[in-house]
Amino acid sequence: MNCLNMDKKMHKSVKAGDLLISEPFLQDENFVRSVVLICENNENGSFGLVLNKLSILKLNELIDNISPLECDVYVGGPVEQNTLHFIYKGESLFESSIKLKENLWWGGDFDELLEMLKIGKIKEDNIRFFIGYSGWASGQLEDELAENTWIVCDTADAESVFTASPEELWRIILKNMGGEYQQMANYPIDPRLN
Repeated sequence: MNCLNMDKKMHKSVKAGDLLISEPFLQDENFVRSVVLICENNENGSFGLVLNKLSILKLNELIDNISPLECDVYVGGPVEQNTLHFIYKGESLFESSIKLKENLWWGGDFDELLEMLKIGKIKEDNIRFFIGYSGWASGQLEDELAENTWIVCDTADAESVFTASPEELWRIILKNMGGEYQQMANYPIDPRLN
């Protein structure tokens, strides 16, 4: 994996498909030990989904008439938690899907997706649902990067996003990065315990 701790002049390189890994001692309750998939980053701001915060809800508890679908739902972030988003891996299923990485897609026709899930055309293991999202106003993410709040990983693949358990994803990505990041993976949440 090719991951880097961003400095101020490199901020423009954060792009859709990159992962933001929270620094080890971040105390913001929304982002402690989080891994955020960036779906959009432009002059208007940034949009991402937290990959490793499992909610207590299942998809069939959020949407009527889909009783056989008990897919896990993740907390994508603190913004608009009354919205539902999804990513999936594999081939593109919808014209409206946005490619984030090779074999990693964001969004599409939700009704069509539900039908595909019901008939088994797409496996539940290949899709993730999120309530809410992580959003940054124009310049806000750049400021956080300048403060070293995030470590940016630009080469994580679709498989690693979907296979690691939510509890271990943050640590696994840091370990795979090697060097100083490998050490960070073992830091305690409270720096006084280090």
